[in-house]
Amino acid sequence: MTQLRLALVLPILLTAAGCGGSPKRHFYTLQAPPPASERSVIGGPIRPIVEIDVVTLPEVVDRAQIVARTSDHRLEISDTHRWAEPLKSAIANALAADLSSELGGLPVWVRGQSTAGEPDVRVSLDVLRFESVLDDAVTLEAAWMLRRKDGERPPVRRRSVAREAVQGGGYEALVAAHGRALVRIAREIAAAIRSEG
Repeated sequence: MTQLRLALVLPILLTAAGCGGSPKRHFYTLQAPPPASERSVIGGPIRPIVEIDVVTLPEVVDRAQIVARTSDHRLEISDTHRWAEPLKSAIANALAADLSSELGGLPVWVRGQSTAGEPDVRVSLDVLRFESVLDDAVTLEAAWMLRRKDGERPPVRRRSVAREAVQGGGYEALVAAHGRALVRIAREIAAAIRSEG
């Protein structure tokens, strides 16, 4: 009888052990959004001067999981280290905040965030490389375009590449390096907006 009970209980214990706590998931963002008080004024919303119109990404990184390169031919897709929001949205929101800072606090919105009027400049960003190498470096390469509201001048088309060392270990340092790379690209876009008047 004891052997029979043991035979029945053992598979249940093994199943319970196998289903025990799953690994903890960690969520990351490129940059926290500015406080709500900075995005409106008394009397109504601020008209956007610059709008982030479109952000595209390579399919391999357009997912919730953070993708890190481990060799020339191998990628690691982490199930426990994820983006807190879709990566396209994270890049658009961080770029808007970075551009606003680079342009001296001018209002910069992501498409659909403002109903206060047509922006003076629309920015499209086509991310060609969003490469992550843990404990080493990140590379962000993007083709971008500026279009003016007046339509009298042709669009400005440029390409930027930013490489940043990962300062420290782990995924948080990796994400911070991507944030710094995006600031460098925002700086180039801001310079083009200023030079175009």
